[in-house]
Amino acid sequence: MKQSSRAKRRERHHKRFKAGSKLNLVALMDIFTILVFFLIVNQSEVRVLQNIESINLPVSIAEELPVENVVITVLDDTVLVQERAVWQKSVSGNELASEDLSQESGEFIAALTAELNYQASKRVELTEMELEKGRAVTIIGDSSIPYTILKQIMAACADTGFRNISLAVEQKVQSSVNIGSGG
Repeated sequence: MKQSSRAKRRERHHKRFKAGSKLNLVALMDIFTILVFFLIVNQSEVRVLQNIESINLPVSIAEELPVENVVITVLDDTVLVQERAVWQKSVSGNELASEDLSQESGEFIAALTAELNYQASKRVELTEMELEKGRAVTIIGDSSIPYTILKQIMAACADTGFRNISLAVEQKVQSSVNIGSGG
């Protein structure tokens, strides 16, 4: 039996769509390759300093992200450089850490200077920015640290070539309320 033109058209139509659509894998692989490179490049954008619960960081409106460099952590009973203890509070008494640090400042500064010299010797070659500004160091300390102790730490850093000093702070959220002139 002979098919009508309508039946032939239907048959062609069904054959064409019966095979199903084919997925173009080349375009899909291109998209995923670009996505992988994007994620790899942007993965390092998140910078977080170590979180120490016993430290109450000062609050600031600074927006700079922390960079990876030598970290000096000042705790109540210990001073750490790159998570290595360089000074421990003496066992006698329950004095405040600031009093201990100021009483033993000679020993404390000598230990800090020795450790910073060791950290500097681990990486001898300097970049052009480090030659101009000095090596980078971040100081993490409680907001209650007296300025005299902070000044001694910063002086020891500068003496050992760590002149690019950053202080770790908590970012203060700026309020969006505008105060206008009343009238």
